[in-house]
Formats: sequence, structure tokens, C-alpha cells
Amino acid sequence: MTPMPRIALEDLIPNLRDGLTRKERAVLYCLQQAQQDFPGRNVPAITLYGRVLEKVDMSQAEFQSILTRMVGKI
Repeated sequence: MTPMPRIALEDLIPNLRDGLTRKERAVLYCLQQAQQDFPGRNVPAITLYGRVLEKVDMSQAEFQSILTRMVGKI
């Protein structure tokens, strides 16, 4: 049987300074970096997801959920 992955408390609890979790902050940081590489254009979601995966472990569904919340669409 495969052991359950450990979830760090920092990944679940929003930071008091800005209300973002570690994963949300990683998405925003990677988006800002990618926007510098794609000046004047939209950043492809798959490119952003790849960059986020280099920082934190996250499922595709979780990534989509974070992006949806940040964009404000349901």
C-alpha cells in the first residue's frame, strides 16, 4: 500500500500578512515571472503550471482551482 503524502501545515493555513497559502503564493510568483518572459501576451496555463510544479507539488485540479479563485470566476 502506498503511504499517504504528508501535508505541511503551511500549505493549508493562509499567511496572516496577505491571506495566501504557500501554493497560492507560488502561483502568483510564477505568474509574475512568466509575464516578464511573455511581454504583452497572455501566459499559457500549461506553461504556468509547469513552472509552479518546479516550486511546489500540486495536482492539475488544485492548480485550476487556485487560478479560478484568483481570476474570480466560478
